[in-house]
Amino acid sequence: MFTLQQLKAAHAKVKTGADFPSYVQEIKGLGLRRYEYLVQDGTTVYYGDNAHQVKSLPIYADKEINTTSSAAALRHTIVIHQQGQTDFLTFCQQAAEAGVEKWVIDTERMVCTYLDKNGVVLVEEPIPQGDYA
Repeated sequence: MFTLQQLKAAHAKVKTGADFPSYVQEIKGLGLRRYEYLVQDGTTVYYGDNAHQVKSLPIYADKEINTTSSAAALRHTIVIHQQGQTDFLTFCQQAAEAGVEKWVIDTERMVCTYLDKNGVVLVEEPIPQGDYA
């Protein structure tokens, strides 16, 4: 069973999107099956085996989530973040502007799914097994 402290320690190593694949491998190794990141305030809900669940506190003041979502804007936001051009908080702000309510990281399927307020999938992408090229 993982703890919030273990998950925070793993996340602290992530400086840009380029660090994300190794982060996912680390949390997967802790037994995490999936997590949901809520863009509005940075709350994260982590899920493991046997209904194990850990929830973080908000990490920033509420952001307004655009009611009009844009998959194209989100794709651009993801690309520049993966290239290391933005930090995590900038990525979150740009995701909110693109209409992202939350994203779900599934460590079993190794996919990241971005959803708008209506539950519509804006982007679903595989999580690389290594560094971004």
